[in-house]
Amino acid sequence: MNNDSFPFKIGDFECIAISDGMFKYAPPIFPPPATFLFANAPKERCDQELREHNQQPEQWKEWKSPYICMIVNTGKHLVLVDTGADDIDSNTGKLLQNLQTEGITPEDIDTVILTHGHPDHIGGNTVGEGKPAFPNASYVMWKDEWDFWTSGQAELKLDEHIKEVLLKFARRNLPPIQGQLDLVDHETEIVPGIYAIAAPGHTPGHMALSISSRGEQPLCISDTVLHPIHLEQPEWYAAVDFAPEQVVTTRRKLLKRAQTEKALTFAFHLPFPGLGHVIKKGKAWQWQPIKG
Repeated sequence: MNNDSFPFKIGDFECIAISDGMFKYAPPIFPPPATFLFANAPKERCDQELREHNQQPEQWKEWKSPYICMIVNTGKHLVLVDTGADDIDSNTGKLLQNLQTEGITPEDIDTVILTHGHPDHIGGNTVGEGKPAFPNASYVMWKDEWDFWTSGQAELKLDEHIKEVLLKFARRNLPPIQGQLDLVDHETEIVPGIYAIAAPGHTPGHMALSISSRGEQPLCISDTVLHPIHLEQPEWYAAVDFAPEQVVTTRRKLLKRAQTEKALTFAFHLPFPGLGHVIKKGKAWQWQPIKG
Protein backbone atom coordinates (compact mmCIF):
# COMPACT_ATOMS: atom_id res chain seq x y z
CA MET A 1 0.00 0.00 0.00
CA ASN A 2 1.20 3.49 -0.86
CA ASN A 3 1.47 5.27 2.50
CA ASP A 4 1.13 8.72 0.91
CA SER A 5 -2.33 8.39 -0.63
CA PHE A 6 -5.15 5.89 -0.84
CA PRO A 7 -8.03 6.49 -3.29
CA PHE A 8 -11.49 5.11 -2.53
CA LYS A 9 -15.09 5.73 -3.58
CA ILE A 10 -18.19 6.68 -1.62
CA GLY A 11 -21.09 6.26 -4.02
CA ASP A 12 -20.38 8.82 -6.73
CA PHE A 13 -17.79 10.67 -4.64
CA GLU A 14 -14.10 10.20 -5.42
CA CYS A 15 -12.09 10.28 -2.18
CA ILE A 16 -8.43 10.10 -1.20
CA ALA A 17 -6.94 9.41 2.22
CA ILE A 18 -3.83 11.54 1.98
CA SER A 19 -0.87 11.66 4.34
CA ASP A 20 0.67 14.72 5.94
CA GLY A 21 3.41 12.51 7.37
CA MET A 22 4.17 10.78 10.64
CA PHE A 23 4.83 12.16 14.11
CA LYS A 24 6.60 10.52 17.04
CA TYR A 25 5.12 11.02 20.52
CA ALA A 26 7.76 10.24 23.15
CA PRO A 27 9.37 11.62 26.32
CA PRO A 28 10.56 14.11 27.34
CA ILE A 29 8.10 16.27 25.38
CA PHE A 30 5.21 13.83 25.83
CA PRO A 31 4.44 11.22 28.49
CA PRO A 32 5.24 7.58 27.69
CA PRO A 33 2.78 6.29 25.06
CA ALA A 34 0.63 4.21 27.42
CA THR A 35 0.23 7.18 29.77
CA PHE A 36 -0.36 9.60 26.91
CA LEU A 37 -3.02 7.51 25.16
CA PHE A 38 -4.66 5.76 28.11
CA ALA A 39 -4.29 8.25 30.94
CA ASN A 40 -6.85 6.65 33.28
CA ALA A 41 -6.22 2.99 32.43
CA PRO A 42 -5.29 0.60 35.29
CA LYS A 43 -1.69 -0.38 34.61
CA GLU A 44 -2.09 -4.16 34.74
CA ARG A 45 -5.17 -4.09 32.53
CA CYS A 46 -3.46 -1.71 30.12
CA ASP A 47 -0.36 -3.92 29.93
CA GLN A 48 -2.56 -6.92 29.16
CA GLU A 49 -4.40 -5.03 26.43
CA LEU A 50 -1.12 -3.92 24.86
CA ARG A 51 0.19 -7.48 24.77
CA GLU A 52 -3.01 -8.56 23.04
CA HIS A 53 -2.12 -5.97 20.39
CA ASN A 54 1.40 -7.41 20.04
CA GLN A 55 2.96 -4.52 21.92
CA GLN A 56 5.30 -5.24 24.83
CA PRO A 57 4.52 -2.54 27.44
CA GLU A 58 8.07 -2.20 28.76
CA GLN A 59 9.40 -1.75 25.22
CA TRP A 60 6.83 0.82 24.10
CA LYS A 61 8.90 3.99 24.32
CA GLU A 62 7.33 5.98 21.48
CA TRP A 63 4.05 6.13 19.59
CA LYS A 64 4.44 6.84 15.88
CA SER A 65 1.18 8.28 14.63
CA PRO A 66 0.19 8.92 11.04
CA TYR A 67 -1.49 12.22 10.25
CA ILE A 68 -4.14 11.48 7.61
CA CYS A 69 -6.20 14.13 5.86
CA MET A 70 -8.94 13.41 3.34
CA ILE A 71 -10.03 14.72 -0.05
CA VAL A 72 -13.66 14.36 -1.12
CA ASN A 73 -14.53 15.22 -4.72
CA THR A 74 -18.32 15.41 -4.87
CA GLY A 75 -18.36 16.42 -8.52
CA LYS A 76 -19.47 19.93 -7.55
CA HIS A 77 -17.08 20.56 -4.66
CA LEU A 78 -13.48 19.59 -3.91
CA VAL A 79 -13.30 19.28 -0.14
CA LEU A 80 -10.25 18.87 2.10
CA VAL A 81 -10.76 17.56 5.63
CA ASP A 82 -8.02 18.96 7.91
CA THR A 83 -4.72 20.47 6.79
CA GLY A 84 -2.10 18.51 8.74
CA ALA A 85 0.69 19.79 10.94
CA ASP A 86 2.91 21.64 8.47
CA ASP A 87 6.38 22.10 10.03
CA ILE A 88 5.74 20.75 13.52
CA ASP A 89 8.36 18.09 12.69
CA SER A 90 10.67 17.18 9.83
CA ASN A 91 8.45 14.16 9.11
CA THR A 92 5.22 16.17 8.77
CA GLY A 93 4.02 18.82 6.35
CA LYS A 94 3.75 16.45 3.39
CA LEU A 95 0.15 17.33 2.50
CA LEU A 96 0.74 19.85 -0.30
CA GLN A 97 3.32 17.72 -2.11
CA ASN A 98 1.07 14.65 -1.82
CA LEU A 99 -1.85 16.66 -3.19
CA GLN A 100 0.35 17.75 -6.08
CA THR A 101 1.22 14.13 -6.81
CA GLU A 102 -2.52 13.52 -7.12
CA GLY A 103 -2.84 16.42 -9.55
CA ILE A 104 -4.54 18.71 -7.02
CA THR A 105 -3.40 22.30 -6.50
CA PRO A 106 -4.31 24.40 -3.44
CA GLU A 107 -6.36 26.64 -5.75
CA ASP A 108 -8.54 23.67 -6.78
CA ILE A 109 -9.93 23.18 -3.28
CA ASP A 110 -13.11 25.13 -2.54
CA THR A 111 -13.90 23.86 0.98
CA VAL A 112 -11.58 23.09 3.89
CA ILE A 113 -13.26 21.46 6.89
CA LEU A 114 -11.32 21.73 10.14
CA THR A 115 -12.45 19.07 12.59
CA HIS A 116 -10.78 20.87 15.50
CA GLY A 117 -8.03 23.30 16.43
CA HIS A 118 -5.11 21.06 17.40
CA PRO A 119 -1.79 21.71 15.58
CA ASP A 120 -1.89 18.51 13.53
CA HIS A 121 -5.28 19.50 12.05
CA ILE A 122 -4.76 23.23 11.36
CA GLY A 123 -0.99 23.47 10.82
CA GLY A 124 -1.36 23.59 7.04
CA ASN A 125 -3.99 26.35 7.03
CA THR A 126 -1.45 28.96 6.02
CA VAL A 127 1.72 29.36 3.96
CA GLY A 128 4.49 31.93 3.83
CA GLU A 129 3.79 35.06 5.85
CA GLY A 130 0.41 33.92 7.13
CA LYS A 131 -1.45 33.69 3.83
CA PRO A 132 -4.27 31.12 3.57
CA ALA A 133 -2.83 28.02 1.91
CA PHE A 134 -6.09 27.40 0.04
CA PRO A 135 -6.94 30.84 -1.37
CA ASN A 136 -10.23 29.92 -3.04
CA ALA A 137 -11.64 27.85 -0.19
CA SER A 138 -14.17 28.44 2.52
CA TYR A 139 -12.71 27.21 5.81
CA VAL A 140 -15.38 25.54 7.97
CA MET A 141 -15.16 25.05 11.73
CA TRP A 142 -17.54 24.47 14.63
CA LYS A 143 -18.32 27.81 16.31
CA ASP A 144 -17.53 26.56 19.84
CA GLU A 145 -14.13 25.42 18.60
CA TRP A 146 -13.30 28.71 16.92
CA ASP A 147 -14.42 30.66 20.00
CA PHE A 148 -12.34 28.46 22.32
CA TRP A 149 -9.11 29.14 20.45
CA THR A 150 -9.66 32.80 19.58
CA SER A 151 -11.52 34.37 22.52
CA GLY A 152 -9.08 33.73 25.37
CA GLN A 153 -10.78 30.59 26.69
CA ALA A 154 -7.86 28.37 25.71
CA GLU A 155 -5.41 30.51 27.68
CA LEU A 156 -7.52 30.01 30.81
CA LYS A 157 -8.55 26.37 30.46
CA LEU A 158 -5.67 24.44 28.88
CA ASP A 159 -3.18 22.53 30.99
CA GLU A 160 0.07 24.44 31.40
CA HIS A 161 2.33 21.73 29.96
CA ILE A 162 0.59 21.71 26.56
CA LYS A 163 -0.68 25.28 26.42
CA GLU A 164 2.31 26.90 24.73
CA VAL A 165 2.55 24.71 21.64
CA LEU A 166 -1.23 24.54 21.13
CA LEU A 167 -1.66 28.29 21.37
CA LYS A 168 1.32 28.94 19.09
CA PHE A 169 -0.33 27.02 16.26
CA ALA A 170 -3.78 28.46 16.92
CA ARG A 171 -2.48 32.03 16.87
CA ARG A 172 -0.52 31.41 13.67
CA ASN A 173 -3.07 29.40 11.71
CA LEU A 174 -6.53 30.61 12.71
CA PRO A 175 -6.63 34.43 12.45
CA PRO A 176 -5.40 34.51 8.80
CA ILE A 177 -8.36 32.40 7.62
CA GLN A 178 -11.03 34.54 9.30
CA GLY A 179 -11.93 36.30 6.05
CA GLN A 180 -12.72 32.93 4.45
CA LEU A 181 -14.37 31.38 7.50
CA ASP A 182 -17.80 29.77 7.80
CA LEU A 183 -18.83 28.72 11.31
CA VAL A 184 -21.42 26.02 12.08
CA ASP A 185 -23.21 25.83 15.41
CA HIS A 186 -25.52 22.86 14.80
CA GLU A 187 -25.52 19.64 12.84
CA THR A 188 -25.97 20.72 9.25
CA GLU A 189 -25.04 19.99 5.64
CA ILE A 190 -21.76 21.78 4.86
CA VAL A 191 -21.83 21.03 1.14
CA PRO A 192 -24.27 18.61 -0.52
CA GLY A 193 -23.54 15.15 0.86
CA ILE A 194 -21.22 16.19 3.72
CA TYR A 195 -22.82 16.70 7.13
CA ALA A 196 -21.34 18.15 10.32
CA ILE A 197 -21.80 16.04 13.46
CA ALA A 198 -21.20 17.42 16.95
CA ALA A 199 -18.46 15.34 18.59
CA PRO A 200 -17.23 17.37 21.59
CA GLY A 201 -14.81 16.17 24.23
CA HIS A 202 -11.42 15.81 22.60
CA THR A 203 -11.76 19.58 22.20
CA PRO A 204 -14.79 21.76 23.01
CA GLY A 205 -16.02 21.96 19.41
CA HIS A 206 -14.57 18.79 17.94
CA MET A 207 -16.50 17.83 14.78
CA ALA A 208 -17.17 14.53 13.06
CA LEU A 209 -18.58 14.18 9.54
CA SER A 210 -21.04 11.99 7.70
CA ILE A 211 -20.42 11.71 3.97
CA SER A 212 -23.36 10.49 1.91
CA SER A 213 -23.65 9.42 -1.72
CA ARG A 214 -25.93 6.83 -3.31
CA GLY A 215 -26.88 5.21 -0.02
CA GLU A 216 -23.31 4.91 1.26
CA GLN A 217 -22.76 6.93 4.41
CA PRO A 218 -19.32 6.59 5.98
CA LEU A 219 -18.23 8.45 9.10
CA CYS A 220 -15.16 10.61 9.62
CA ILE A 221 -14.62 10.46 13.38
CA SER A 222 -11.34 12.44 13.41
CA ASP A 223 -9.81 12.19 16.93
CA THR A 224 -12.76 10.55 18.68
CA VAL A 225 -10.35 7.62 18.94
CA LEU A 226 -6.57 7.87 18.70
CA HIS A 227 -5.65 4.17 18.90
CA PRO A 228 -7.48 0.89 18.11
CA ILE A 229 -7.52 0.09 21.84
CA HIS A 230 -9.90 3.02 22.38
CA LEU A 231 -12.58 0.97 20.59
CA GLU A 232 -12.09 -1.98 22.91
CA GLN A 233 -11.71 0.20 26.02
CA PRO A 234 -13.92 3.22 25.26
CA GLU A 235 -13.67 4.50 28.85
CA TRP A 236 -9.91 5.05 28.51
CA TYR A 237 -9.16 8.61 27.49
CA ALA A 238 -5.97 10.32 26.37
CA ALA A 239 -3.96 12.90 28.28
CA VAL A 240 -4.72 15.40 25.51
CA ASP A 241 -8.52 14.94 25.71
CA PHE A 242 -9.99 18.22 26.96
CA ALA A 243 -13.16 16.86 28.61
CA PRO A 244 -12.71 13.14 29.35
CA GLU A 245 -16.29 12.33 30.36
CA GLN A 246 -17.57 14.01 27.21
CA VAL A 247 -15.01 12.11 25.11
CA VAL A 248 -16.40 8.81 26.40
CA THR A 249 -20.00 9.82 25.67
CA THR A 250 -19.15 11.02 22.17
CA ARG A 251 -17.03 7.96 21.47
CA ARG A 252 -19.78 5.54 22.49
CA LYS A 253 -22.35 7.40 20.39
CA LEU A 254 -20.24 7.45 17.23
CA LEU A 255 -18.86 3.92 17.54
CA LYS A 256 -22.36 2.54 18.09
CA ARG A 257 -23.55 4.44 15.03
CA ALA A 258 -20.65 3.19 12.91
CA GLN A 259 -21.25 -0.39 14.01
CA THR A 260 -25.03 -0.28 13.61
CA GLU A 261 -24.84 1.31 10.16
CA LYS A 262 -21.89 -0.88 9.11
CA ALA A 263 -20.34 2.40 8.00
CA LEU A 264 -16.88 2.73 6.54
CA THR A 265 -15.08 4.76 9.20
CA PHE A 266 -12.16 7.16 8.87
CA ALA A 267 -9.93 8.14 11.81
CA PHE A 268 -7.06 10.61 11.55
CA HIS A 269 -4.54 8.76 13.77
CA LEU A 270 -5.23 5.08 13.09
CA PRO A 271 -2.84 3.11 10.87
CA PHE A 272 -2.77 4.40 7.29
CA PRO A 273 -5.10 4.85 5.46
CA GLY A 274 -7.19 5.30 8.62
CA LEU A 275 -10.12 3.44 7.08
CA GLY A 276 -11.96 0.47 8.47
CA HIS A 277 -15.12 -0.83 10.09
CA VAL A 278 -16.28 -0.83 13.69
CA ILE A 279 -17.46 -4.28 14.75
CA LYS A 280 -19.00 -5.43 18.01
CA LYS A 281 -16.71 -7.07 20.57
CA GLY A 282 -18.36 -7.98 23.86
CA LYS A 283 -19.73 -4.82 25.42
CA ALA A 284 -17.46 -2.64 23.30
CA TRP A 285 -16.04 -2.66 19.77
CA GLN A 286 -13.04 -3.60 17.65
CA TRP A 287 -11.28 -1.92 14.73
CA GLN A 288 -11.31 -3.89 11.49
CA PRO A 289 -8.99 -2.09 9.04
CA ILE A 290 -9.76 -2.30 5.36
CA LYS A 291 -7.48 -4.41 3.23
CA GLY A 292 -5.43 -2.25 0.89
